[in-house]
Amino acid sequence: MEQISYYVSIAAFAGVVMCWFVFAGAFLLRKKPSQAKDAVNAPKSWLGIGLQGVSYGLVWALHRTPMFSPFMDDNYSINIVLQVLAVILSIGSVFLTMSAIRELGKQWSLEARLVEGHKLVTTGPYNLVRHPIYTAMLCKLIATAIIISHWLVLLIAVAVFLAGTLIRTRFEERLLGDAFGEEFAKWRARVPGLIPFVRI
Repeated sequence: MEQISYYVSIAAFAGVVMCWFVFAGAFLLRKKPSQAKDAVNAPKSWLGIGLQGVSYGLVWALHRTPMFSPFMDDNYSINIVLQVLAVILSIGSVFLTMSAIRELGKQWSLEARLVEGHKLVTTGPYNLVRHPIYTAMLCKLIATAIIISHWLVLLIAVAVFLAGTLIRTRFEERLLGDAFGEEFAKWRARVPGLIPFVRI
């Protein structure tokens, strides 16, 4: 069982890292739509992105030694299940990201902003959660921690990520609420923020 767990861990590592390249490519290599002029933006939202970046830095920098040891001590069966879960989360995050970016089109941006002629997107993954890209980023964070990091680091990293995401989403939803009023309020009341089917 130990040997099987070891090989599953290596395969999961390769799978998650491969998904990272696809995940990054979804942003960097996407077909860029015509640029839209900002109508209003929130530069302070970059603080949220900074914290999200710190959370990723934690799981990549503070890893297990040896890297492919079981995620939880010598529980090889649990490790195998977790490694498979990490790959599933990684693949799911890639599809969720690409779908969300496609729905947003020219409205997607790193900075919280509204463009001229901005429309409230509530279709596709935005009918499942209000912030599907952050959901995908959280899945990637958890998957990465499972394959290389310690469970204590995972807990800290998730807390930091959620703090950054809270800052980010507050700016974004304030802009959307001001622009779309009742339409946004109804969507917000109907669709969870980050985790499907979980109202927080």
